Amino acid sequence: MNELVHSELKKIFNERFSTSESTRANYSRGEDTYEPVLSQAVVFPETNEEVSKILKLCNDNKIPVVPFGTGTSLEGNALGNSNGITISLEKMNKVLNVNSADFDCRVQANVTRKQLNEYLREDGVFFPIDPGADAAIGGMASTSASGTMAVKYGTMRTVISGLTVVLANGEIIKTGSRTKKSSAGYNLTNLFIGSEGTLGIITEVQVRLSPIPESIMSAVCYFPNLDSAVQTAQEVIQYGIPIARIEMLNKDQMEISIKYSKLENIKASPTLFFEFHGSESSNKEAIKLVEELSKNNGGGDFKWAVSLEERNKLWQARHDVYWSVKALGNNMKVYSTDVCVPISNLVECISWAEKEVKKHDLIAPMVGHVGDGNFHSIILFDPNDKEKQKKIRQYSDDLISKALELEGTITGEHGIGLQKKHYLLKEHPDNIPVMKSIKCSLDINNIMNPGKVFDLN
Repeated sequence: MNELVHSELKKIFNERFSTSESTRANYSRGEDTYEPVLSQAVVFPETNEEVSKILKLCNDNKIPVVPFGTGTSLEGNALGNSNGITISLEKMNKVLNVNSADFDCRVQANVTRKQLNEYLREDGVFFPIDPGADAAIGGMASTSASGTMAVKYGTMRTVISGLTVVLANGEIIKTGSRTKKSSAGYNLTNLFIGSEGTLGIITEVQVRLSPIPESIMSAVCYFPNLDSAVQTAQEVIQYGIPIARIEMLNKDQMEISIKYSKLENIKASPTLFFEFHGSESSNKEAIKLVEELSKNNGGGDFKWAVSLEERNKLWQARHDVYWSVKALGNNMKVYSTDVCVPISNLVECISWAEKEVKKHDLIAPMVGHVGDGNFHSIILFDPNDKEKQKKIRQYSDDLISKALELEGTITGEHGIGLQKKHYLLKEHPDNIPVMKSIKCSLDINNIMNPGKVFDLN
């Protein structure tokens, strides 16, 4: 970073511009396996106009920029740039407006999902996308996140109707609208969703909300083996039974979660977590059908989480999976895989993955958003054990190949970042040139999160 840019940013932002090593370290990476990369400075804008000033200055001087939200990304998406600056959006955390009658609202990028739902609590509506981590909504848009309730409520692409984006040259654009539909030209909203800050910085998000259900009922069901559990989930979806979420934890992960989350009266068996949203009568009807399917596949009786406290504890245990595995060993790292396949191929893919984990002798408990065909192996490893890392890489490569063979995708919700760039070439080799042309037209100097998603050269 040259002296001109340094002095200009210091003049504009004062204490909201930092070159201290501790600050730079705090914004150097997400929750990934990469070693931290410290940018030369971190800037904390509060408005769209301030983001615009930063980008115009950096673009004029060809200085790379890395956007940073809450730092929950898993594929190196937010890794710093040693030649550039990091723009932290943490001060852009205001709910701008709520239109509960139309079931929509607009928020700044660093409003988190929990913050938004707390804000909406008295309005009878909620934001349904739940990736587990209390991620920033702008970051969720940038990685096209989804999570545990995608089976009923969809993904970030489903619920976003518009964006405010600051382009590399500092231009501020607004995409989409508040309406349910539009045929007005190119869908630029979807262009920026999943772009991981490589085309511009998302500063505001217009999201669709859902009414709070009259009745919410959660339960777990144990199965004799993983195939039976996944088969049940597959049938629930194929039969069109209305359900909010179906989550799978294999036996290894259940053992870990019971201990870490202090779950009581819960068995360490392959398990499905169910949640039903609707009226009491519709939930009872759906539950009856799901119970029948579960029993037909060897499942036991449903264990219900009756109170709100019990329900929250159950789902928090599911959300804490990453941290429960990480807690198994000091100085160990965790890599979370992420593939998604058509629901009809899910049993085959998960069964294959479980066998491969054993073949490679990996500590890799498995979880899945099995209602939409998405699952993860949460792999614990010693960063000094190079042989084990080779096995993990081999497993990851083979899992990707298997998912593609089954007409799936290399990532259901983590994005590409750095980790999956070479896999993207396998899935979409003919799309990459088009992506590059879009990137070059919007970011002529390649300053926006360069090196992420794909390499230009």
